[in-house]
Amino acid sequence: MKKTISILVENRAGVLNRITSLFSRRAFNIESLAVGVTDDPSLSRITMIVDSGNSVVEQVEKQLHKLVEVIKVRTLDETSLIGRELMLIKVGATARTRGDIMTICEIMGARVSDISPSTMTLELSDTTDRLNTFEDMLRPYTIQEVARTGVIALQKGAGKI
Repeated sequence: MKKTISILVENRAGVLNRITSLFSRRAFNIESLAVGVTDDPSLSRITMIVDSGNSVVEQVEKQLHKLVEVIKVRTLDETSLIGRELMLIKVGATARTRGDIMTICEIMGARVSDISPSTMTLELSDTTDRLNTFEDMLRPYTIQEVARTGVIALQKGAGKI
């Protein structure tokens, strides 16, 4: 069972290491990890996707609250979050295939970030499922490189972490 954990922390060196250490000590796999400064430069938001049961997540939440640098921790339910991931993908492209690739980009809402005589680098920000679909649609065009960020998420509605 995948869980999204959003952690608001002080923006200081070593905080990420202390948080990930909590997970590694418990042999808890982090599927996705994204960290960024918030609107307040003294705070960072860490968004983690973990694969484990509820009781383990609750235990880790309790341990996170004990860390001095941690300000707030919230486990977000799939139905109560807006999550996005960014993908950059480089595919082989010839004059004959560029039109087909552009059609896929138009349908999926992707942008062309770079173009060369033999490749196109595309950019898409969307849900993980849609990024997987986009990647699958581009497989026939010889994927040369893929880079994906971790999922970032915010709580839907007026609630906030």
